[in-house]
Amino acid sequence: MTRGGPVIAVDGPAAAGKGTLARRLAEALHLPYLDTGLLYRAVGRLALDAGQDPAAPAQEFAIRLQPTDLQRTDLRTPEVAQAASKVAAQPAVRAALVETQRRFAQAKGAVLDGRDIGTAIFPDADVKLFITASPATRALRRFLQLGGNQSAPDAPARIAELENALRERDNADAQRSSAPMRVADDAYVIETDDLEADAVLTKALQIVRERLAGITE
Repeated sequence: MTRGGPVIAVDGPAAAGKGTLARRLAEALHLPYLDTGLLYRAVGRLALDAGQDPAAPAQEFAIRLQPTDLQRTDLRTPEVAQAASKVAAQPAVRAALVETQRRFAQAKGAVLDGRDIGTAIFPDADVKLFITASPATRALRRFLQLGGNQSAPDAPARIAELENALRERDNADAQRSSAPMRVADDAYVIETDDLEADAVLTKALQIVRERLAGITE
């Protein structure tokens, strides 16, 4: 498929900072942005709304996914995250959404974040980044994103619960038979445990610009 611009794949586990980075990269590079994980969250949400176990066949929800489904305000809950992991493990669901993701980047290129962008969706992406951090770091970030207060008496227990959930999600994503999460052989890995968002962006932009300059020379 001919593309009208570069494709930047940003993969990594939940709460590693890939979404924030991908959005800021897209703005800096004047490219469209797609949070592909939101597609699976929306499919999982539709399955839950229908009273269906997300582990049951969910292809029909992926096929009839509408743009408005991605605009819902209830897609970032732990329940939906678990549902997303279950529907994402289904080859039929992934197949239904592959072309959606590829068409998004056809006209102008794009920055896409997810877990298999550089390995399954765009194995020929112009630049592949894999953003990661320890489960403990990611759990704290997710806790704060959800409005948690570290000084609250129940904070340690809630953070530990989030860390366990993230580890379970990581394992499910890495072990699924269809497009498991892994680092692409030609991906640049950025560890974000000790980096603020601005530093991650600076590092990523340097990698992307050097890579794209090398391609056009």
